[in-house]
Amino acid sequence: VLEDVTARESARRALALSEQYARGLFEHSPVSLWVEDFSSIKRLMDEIRCRGITDLRVFTDVHPEFVARCMSEIRVIDVNKHTLLQFSAPDKATLLSRLSDVFRDEMLEHFREQLIDLWQGKLFQQREVVNYALDGSELHFHLQFSVLPGHEHDWSLVQVALTDITARKKAEAYLEYLGQHDVLTKLYNRSFYVDELNRLERKGPYPVTIIVADLNGLKITNDQWGHAAGDALLRRAGEVLSEAVLKPNHAARIGGDEFAILMPAADEREGELMIANINRLIEINNQFYTGSTLGLSMGAATSRPGDRLEAVVKRADMRMFQSKREFYTAIENDRKQAGAGV
Repeated sequence: VLEDVTARESARRALALSEQYARGLFEHSPVSLWVEDFSSIKRLMDEIRCRGITDLRVFTDVHPEFVARCMSEIRVIDVNKHTLLQFSAPDKATLLSRLSDVFRDEMLEHFREQLIDLWQGKLFQQREVVNYALDGSELHFHLQFSVLPGHEHDWSLVQVALTDITARKKAEAYLEYLGQHDVLTKLYNRSFYVDELNRLERKGPYPVTIIVADLNGLKITNDQWGHAAGDALLRRAGEVLSEAVLKPNHAARIGGDEFAILMPAADEREGELMIANINRLIEINNQFYTGSTLGLSMGAATSRPGDRLEAVVKRADMRMFQSKREFYTAIENDRKQAGAGV
């Protein structure tokens, strides 16, 4: 008896082609794709729900180890070729044996939010996450998580797509840096200084000590040696202030040759110690550089009860100008003595 199997064979070939097509889409996708089994996590969450837990956020606040346990229960079924490239992995076995190096640090909090969404029935999710390649480099991703159709009851088949946004994040971070920092000195800029001054005005902590500083001899250096030499002097001032002024204090370049230091919860004595430390570092700096001598005229003031910080800045300014007058008086006296000697 002959049986016509043409239709059956055509269906088999069509199915094989369909599977090959789907596999090709998966393997050659330009984004990192993971197929995972979350069924053990589903069971763990069902267990605590049966125990009367209704708020997973509160539960994981009290029991953060539950998040780590759930993460350890993820079973990775497959990853595509781009995943190996993205995570600097030579093969799947190596990647899967080192998942603790990939998903760490910030990822625990991201995964907690993912669990909370699942608890609330959100089987499709999107968020930005941080992972790490096997070479240790930090990677930023836009994560898309989906429990695949037909597996909603046990989460046994989940797809995760990771789109690399590391370059964008670096660009955003750099733009944010430029928005708050002076490019030449690497100190904070005037915009940051104004914002921080306003924040301290509202929230403290008090007393606040403010130091205003002015770079000595910048115009002379620019006139005699050119603006490149003046820029070098400004960079040196930035080096000194960066080393001397540590958090919670902030140093900012607020004008061409003007700087300010904001010191929350600092009294007059701490302001004096800061100025002394800056002068000490200036002496060391001058030993390492030839050419123009680095010097700062500085004045400090500390807030009193009821003071506006604007008034504190003005008092610090006045003391800085007094220091500046003394600097130029000393230069003039040296010039006169040199002339008398001739």
